[in-house]
Parts: sequence; C-alpha cells; structure tokens
Amino acid sequence: MTEREIPKIISVDDHVVEPPHLFDRWLPAEFQDHPDKPRVERRGIAGIAYKGGTTYEYQWDESAPKADMWIYGDLIAVHKRHVAAVGFDRDDMTMSPITYDEMRPGCYDPKARLEDMDIDGVEASLCFPTMPRFCGQTFAEAKDKDLAFACVQAYNNWMVEEWCGDSNGRLIPLPIVQLWDVEAAAAEIYRNAARGCTAVAFSEIPAKLGLPSIHSGYWEPFFKACSETETVICMHIGSSSQMPATSADAPPAVAATLSFGNAMSSLSDFLFSGILVRYPTLKLAYSEGQIGWLPYILERVDDVWREHRAWGGVKELVPEPPSTYWHRQIYGCFFRDRHGLESLHRIGVDNVTYETDYPHTDSTWPDSKKLYAEQVADLDDETMYKIVRGNAIKMLRLTQFT
Repeated sequence: MTEREIPKIISVDDHVVEPPHLFDRWLPAEFQDHPDKPRVERRGIAGIAYKGGTTYEYQWDESAPKADMWIYGDLIAVHKRHVAAVGFDRDDMTMSPITYDEMRPGCYDPKARLEDMDIDGVEASLCFPTMPRFCGQTFAEAKDKDLAFACVQAYNNWMVEEWCGDSNGRLIPLPIVQLWDVEAAAAEIYRNAARGCTAVAFSEIPAKLGLPSIHSGYWEPFFKACSETETVICMHIGSSSQMPATSADAPPAVAATLSFGNAMSSLSDFLFSGILVRYPTLKLAYSEGQIGWLPYILERVDDVWREHRAWGGVKELVPEPPSTYWHRQIYGCFFRDRHGLESLHRIGVDNVTYETDYPHTDSTWPDSKKLYAEQVADLDDETMYKIVRGNAIKMLRLTQFT
C-alpha cells in the first residue's frame, strides 16, 4: 500500500455516556423533586443476563462488584463495560457492570473526549445517546409525559450547551424529540434548528416501539419540520429497541452479526413510503449498519418496483425507481466493510460516510485512521476524502470544516 496522508476524520456515529449530573443541572426546577426524576445510583450486581433487544436480567447483591446505573421511574439502566469499552483489551470488553470511575473519561467528559479524538485523528464527532437509548425511546415509554417532555428538552439543552458548547464545533449536537407527540417533536426540531442543530435522532422502525408507522401519515409534521430546517434524520441500528435474532437462546453474537437487518428493513420502508417523494430535500442517514448489503437491496427494490408495482401498492406513490431516492437523499456509513467499498460504483461515492463508534466494542479507536487507510488503499484521493469527511461536511452542513 502506498502511504498517503489521511485527512482528519469526521465521524457520523459515536456515543456519549451521559454524566450523572445531567438532570440535576438541566432539568427545570419544578421537576427537581419529582420522585421519578432520572438519577444515578451505585449498586452491587452479581450477574447480568441479556434477554434480547434492550432487556436484561440482573442479580442484585450489595456484596458483589458495584455498577453505576440510571434509575428513572421503573427503568433501571446499568452501565456495562461493552458499552464503555475503549481502553480495555478486546477480551475484557464484556457485558459486566461498570462504574464511571472505571470508564475512560472521554466516555462522559467533553474535554476528555476531544483529547481522545485528537489521539485518533478525528476532527468532529456526532454522538448518539445512551441513557435515553438511541432515539430517546426511554422517555416515550415513561408514564409521566410532563416529566418526559421536560427530560427531552433538558437532554437537548445539555447536548447543545454543555457537551458540544465549548468544542468549537468539533462535537456535533444530536438532539432527540418527543416521539409520543408529533407536534411537540416538530416544535423541538424548529427549536434546535434555530440554535444551529443540523441532525436529529429517530427510530429506524417506529412501529416496533408501538408508535405509528411511517406510512400512517402521523409523522408528516416531523418530516415537514426536518425538511424545512434541513435537519438530517439519523437512525441507528437498534433504535427500534430490538435487534434481528434467530432464536431466544442464540448467543448475542448472532444479533450483532445480523444488526444491519434493521437498517435494511428501514431503508426498504422509506424507499416505498412516498415520504422522499413528498419531501425531496429531506435527508436520511443510517448509522452503524455498514454498507456491504446496499448494492443488492437497491437492485431488489428497483426490481420489485418494475415488476410488482401494480399490485404492490406503490404505482402512484413512488413514480421513479426507488434507488433514485437513495442516491438523492440518503447516506450510509461504515467502519469496517471492504466488500461495501468494492461496490461503491453501485452505492455511489457521495452516499457513504465513516464512523469510529467510540466508545463501543466496535470502536476503531485509537487506530481509526490506520484502519481507514488500509480499507481505502485502492481508492483515488477524491473518493477517499469524500468518505472520510467530505460527505459528512455536506450532509451535516459543517461549513467550518470545509
């Protein structure tokens, strides 16, 4: 491989482990004494059993190793080592309990995160939530919706003003919305766009959360708000609170292997929904789904449109081959995907971005530039630049990094 300089990375999929003080500092005063206010506690855990999706079973024992966890009403969300994995050896990235003291500070502290980005050659980073889950569905499931509404706004204020505030634009805000109230969600889009936010976290398949589907018409105010404000809808695998699996007793590695299935299903849903026809400037971004599956699914949706549109319910809804809307309005991203890069001529060099997935077990930190260079060794400089940062700059309107 010929050595060449790899530009600084703009990662479109990383994660933040929210600090314990978040709701103490950012929740309005009238909710500070609410019995269900989100808070962090430290308890002993003797064992954790993964039950699929976002469900775990815990064995409590105060004499066992301690873990920090969020308590929010009936929710208990225990911090686990495989979620705050950076800094541990690969075989130590287990599903075991962890405290903030054991985490690398870059997981939850913005200044430390910037230092870790410097180590990894990353200039800017877009971070998905942890405690609210990938699109804020934690708050959508809460009983007290007044508190949940306040928590969403508190989270977004923390994200914009504290997590991203002193980073000179290097930490890119990713707000959440009130999924249970589409008018409130649209208003939150406008509120955050007015202070410079260009992205929002959303569910890949809202119907899996018990919410109306994207075909129902319910989400039109949200899509309209995103279109008018040029807010990119970012959908992380697992933002439907479940992962593809073969059986209840399959090891978690099966679901991890099949995780792209959520993105594939969601993409098919959107391409046949008519939403991208009605909102031709709306942009979607799929996170952590990789890109190697895309060439076939784009071929398949076009074939279905050509051969089956009369009875398939999309003859009037989707006037052009569905892949048209992928190339015009949608982005995928990857961290390790040689097969996908070999198929760029099918996917489009303008539709692919890069991620480091800090601080999860999939993270390429601290070797992201090295791993990227190995994967793009056969690509020309222009394509290499677009994927590592150029497309992200365009997608998120990061003009300061042009």
